[in-house]
Amino acid sequence: MLHRRLSAAAVLFLMAVVFPVAGQDKDKAKPPDKAPAPEKAPAPAPAPAGDKDKVSLQWKFDKDKTFYQTMRTETKQSMKVMNNDVNQTQKQTFFFSWKPIKNEGDHWIIEQTIEGVAMDIDIGGSKISYDSTKESTANNPLGEFFKALVGSKFAVTLDTKKMQVTKVEGRDEFLKKLVAANPQMKPLLEKILSDQALIEMAEPTFAVVPDKAVGKGDTWTKTSTLDMGPIGKYENSYKYTYEGKDEKEKNEPKIKVDTTLKYTPPGDVAGVGGLPFKIKAADLKSTNATGTIHFNSDKGRLDKSNMKLDLQGELSIEIGGQTTKVALSQTQETTVETSDDNPVKKK
Repeated sequence: MLHRRLSAAAVLFLMAVVFPVAGQDKDKAKPPDKAPAPEKAPAPAPAPAGDKDKVSLQWKFDKDKTFYQTMRTETKQSMKVMNNDVNQTQKQTFFFSWKPIKNEGDHWIIEQTIEGVAMDIDIGGSKISYDSTKESTANNPLGEFFKALVGSKFAVTLDTKKMQVTKVEGRDEFLKKLVAANPQMKPLLEKILSDQALIEMAEPTFAVVPDKAVGKGDTWTKTSTLDMGPIGKYENSYKYTYEGKDEKEKNEPKIKVDTTLKYTPPGDVAGVGGLPFKIKAADLKSTNATGTIHFNSDKGRLDKSNMKLDLQGELSIEIGGQTTKVALSQTQETTVETSDDNPVKKK
């Protein structure tokens, strides 16, 4: 029975790993500077003389004009726990809407709504499914948890000069909904869904564009740290390379992304937050962490992206005073598509 409990613990750890990594793409869309009067983004500044081949990649937002994103993530994982192989697959789809509601100088306030969630999870042959776009009710605790996500709203404040998220409002109401669906997760949720964690999960997508004009081959970097308390800390380093316009993809500017993920175990806070296990040590390394972003210059937003990442290594997990090694191998692919129409209503 111990290996089953360890497997369950590792699965919970995996879900914590998947969310911030997927958040590179997933989570959100962003805007650039807008004139305060008409609250409409100005045209991108022309490239300096002598830089005719350079382009300015800028987000554009129109007040009250909503757009939508569909984020799909597929994860395949294998674990070896006490010589037992445990395989897991996850297919997740999140539907988001983004509505710019207020322009305050260099800041835009954007309302994000979770429009729908679909999930298929297979853990060692045990399957759990939930799809909010279908007329069915959740019949398991995990399904109830995902059901509580739908309709949640956040007010995201974006600094359009620095392309940084400065504030995310809506955390308290969000936590109330999730805790009501799964009360035993309250200590953990309060730890991992801090105000700063919500900001860190929102920012990577906003920050995919550079703060200056770029030419083919130019690079820029961004970093992000996500501290999830008893689950550990994730440090992401992104290297972006402008590859020019893709003739096959509507002549859209294309950006290559190389990601380095560094995981640090929780240390003294291990076990805090109501988890039934403690992560004592971990040696996880990301490989093949690359992706491509297609940017729509006319609409001023991410059009679509594809990100892949492999994660391998070993965990030391303690349950009931006994520490056991868990070998982990995981592949993950996330795609994001942006549209003017609500994909949930289409379904």
